Amino acid sequence: MPTTHSSPPTVYAIDFGTTNSLCAAANEHEVFEPIPIDPGAADPTILRSVFFFPNASTVYYGAEALKEYTEHGLQGRFIRSVKKHLPSRAFVGTNIDERPMNLEDLIGAFLGAIRRRANEHFGADVRSVVLGRPALFSEVEEDDRFAEYRLERAARVAGFEQIRFCPEPIAAAADFRASLEERRLVLVGDFGGGTSDYTLMHLGPEPFDPKDVLAIGGVAVAGDRFDGALMRGHVASCFGADVTYRVPMGRNLLTMPSMLRARLCSPADLSMLQAREVISFLRDIERWSLGGDDARHMEQLFVLIEDAQGFSLFESIERAKRALSASEKTDIRFRYPEADGSDVPAAIDVCERVTRAEFESDSERETQAILGALDDTLARAGVEPSEIDIVCLTGGTARVPHVARALEARFGHEKLTRTQALHSVIGGLALRARDFAREAPQLAAVSA
Repeated sequence: MPTTHSSPPTVYAIDFGTTNSLCAAANEHEVFEPIPIDPGAADPTILRSVFFFPNASTVYYGAEALKEYTEHGLQGRFIRSVKKHLPSRAFVGTNIDERPMNLEDLIGAFLGAIRRRANEHFGADVRSVVLGRPALFSEVEEDDRFAEYRLERAARVAGFEQIRFCPEPIAAAADFRASLEERRLVLVGDFGGGTSDYTLMHLGPEPFDPKDVLAIGGVAVAGDRFDGALMRGHVASCFGADVTYRVPMGRNLLTMPSMLRARLCSPADLSMLQAREVISFLRDIERWSLGGDDARHMEQLFVLIEDAQGFSLFESIERAKRALSASEKTDIRFRYPEADGSDVPAAIDVCERVTRAEFESDSERETQAILGALDDTLARAGVEPSEIDIVCLTGGTARVPHVARALEARFGHEKLTRTQALHSVIGGLALRARDFAREAPQLAAVSA
């Protein structure tokens, strides 16, 4: 049923995230609340950025993707974290049942589903959008421009004709600005699933002026990479990462190639191990393996790949990561299939104890990359941490204990403020959508 409004929206605001996506709307007079674009989710305004293809002609998103994936017996193609691939020229797309699909079409179909659901909600046909984007898709300027170009193409596939971009940390700051009574020097840190972004700006109750932005920076390291660090440090060995092997007639003792280990430890890249030539190579490694547990670990890897259990495994890892924010130790537990009361052993059985100290050690390089991008952002603006009045943080990675401690050490606990993790960016994007509508009053929503 369409929702009736005295004046329909003319611009959508979309926060397309690595992990979650949201949509709000505006016209030149008002801003609309985030739209319920996933009725099956616990919070219908949050659509998980996951795709499930039971076949090449059918796709499900969000909560429905998770439900259908389970009901199809975990058979089909399950995809997550596609946003990560936008700056990669090497990643053109993927195959679904031998049918090639490029990245722009894949993301465009997802954005198109958001647009259709929003149109149904309002009973209108909106063709203008303000899209959030990281402060930096990539530290390489050409790759950053390439990523935005691809995202724009995806938005056009979705049916949008007028497209504007807004850096996500600036959007978060726009939402935060309403709480300020006087002009302050503010650092916004947006720590999502795929990127950690920074915006340093003068901010106050007056309207936003782009000249107030002193520096923007960031790095493609955030929540997914911390999950990958736990996988690398504590779980990957259960799936053959430490295998040793010797090719027939060869003398050298070999280990799992670093590229395959990296894909194994990446939530976004694990599905790439499903390629036929990769499976064939891994089967050779299994035959040539020398370690006592290597064959069992490789078999677990094949089940993980062939039964598409990567998403479920990384969900278990993420739960453990969150538990370590409150506890000094926890277990990463993953069993497939789940215990059914029989004596049949599980095809995958992982139970690894991890301490917070070990997690901090495992993720040291990710933490240093995030802090290095922060220091570089401040240095380019010529600003010392002591000069900043407020540090506005959004996103779950800002709550990881050793990241939080490092931020407190730089700025002091009293300067740190945290916004609503998933809704602060979309709130700011909606305000920018209203500005867009005011600047271009000719924009109109066609009655559906």
